[in-house]
Amino acid sequence: MAKQPHLLVEEGDVNDIALVPGDPGRVERIAAQCDDVETVAENREYKLVNARYEGRALTICSTGIGCPSAAIAVEELANVGVETFIRVGTIGALQAEIEIGDMIVATGAAKAEGTSKRYESATYPAVPDYGTLTALVDSAEANSEAIHVGPIVSDDAFYNESDEYVTDWNEANLLAIEMEAATVFSLARRRGLAAGAICTVDGNLVTGTQKGADSDEELPEKAKNNVERAIGIALDAANEL
Repeated sequence: MAKQPHLLVEEGDVNDIALVPGDPGRVERIAAQCDDVETVAENREYKLVNARYEGRALTICSTGIGCPSAAIAVEELANVGVETFIRVGTIGALQAEIEIGDMIVATGAAKAEGTSKRYESATYPAVPDYGTLTALVDSAEANSEAIHVGPIVSDDAFYNESDEYVTDWNEANLLAIEMEAATVFSLARRRGLAAGAICTVDGNLVTGTQKGADSDEELPEKAKNNVERAIGIALDAANEL
């Protein structure tokens, strides 16, 4: 397999399991909890490192914002040997009782984005595989971490999430909204690969707390602290897969 044009990696450069945050900066935060960290490639929104966590070799690769760039990351990582993808991200709550800093493990993602629908019908489910989902839930329970487990929605238009959309998603009992999981889940399923997602709540669209609204930083302090805990859950899950 030739070198991939966006990630700039080839077969032998990556491990079989990859943690895939959106933010390149979060690659460093995940790597900080690991050993034997080696930067493999860095291009555009993609930063890729290999590391070991409790002896388990894994790859960490950012996907950038949104499903189009996430699809490129999943396609190219799959081309060179990744078999399991764990999204470690942030998410906006759609239910009033879900607080900033809470963690959500997704059981599925509604396709309010366009990328997955270029691959398949919107009626096909965007869901994690059972093994990865179970590993994330079990890891949280083993660490005595409280999580919400349920369906989310992936959307393309961060600045066009109107009250009408939010009300509809809320009434459907979708837990929260982010921008990548539906495509990560769909592409992994289509390739016969595994995927899951754990995300930290950084705002609540129902109560009107948008991320970045109350400070000069993107994430509230509680969300920043709990991103570290979500990373730990994801790493422990990866170690069991």
